[in-house]
Amino acid sequence: MGFPAFIIVYGDTIIYKNFHKMNLSHIEHIGIAVKSIAEAKKYFEDVLGLECYAIEEVKDQKVKTAFFKIGQTKIELLEPISEDSPVAKFIAKRGEGIHHIAFATDDVNQALKEAEEKGVKLIDKQKRKGAEGLNIGFLHPKFTFGVLTEFCEKP
Repeated sequence: MGFPAFIIVYGDTIIYKNFHKMNLSHIEHIGIAVKSIAEAKKYFEDVLGLECYAIEEVKDQKVKTAFFKIGQTKIELLEPISEDSPVAKFIAKRGEGIHHIAFATDDVNQALKEAEEKGVKLIDKQKRKGAEGLNIGFLHPKFTFGVLTEFCEKP
């Protein structure tokens, strides 16, 4: 069973319009790629006055993370722990900076499915475990205006 939808064609451009909206509740976090969490942490704590509440290693993503919270949104610092990690490759290509934006949802798999049905290429076909024990899934940035997009859900 699908949701009501229509397709508009303008020359070579196809616009798919689906009346169902993904159940995204808020920006869960903004991921920032850094060479050193220890160095970046000083800025967020000493200059901005934020408190780092968690540091963890996510081995399958070859990254160490540090989290800060401001309002309902978190900032996630991402430090590569391997030269072949996606974050290390990102830093080598683009330098330190905003790596991704993550949206909270109650169903990552459904959000991924809906994005794919609307023509967005997925990095993850199914949810997987991420930092803080969240279930996560990524959309390819070539289909999201250059912004690596993540969906997150609490298990």
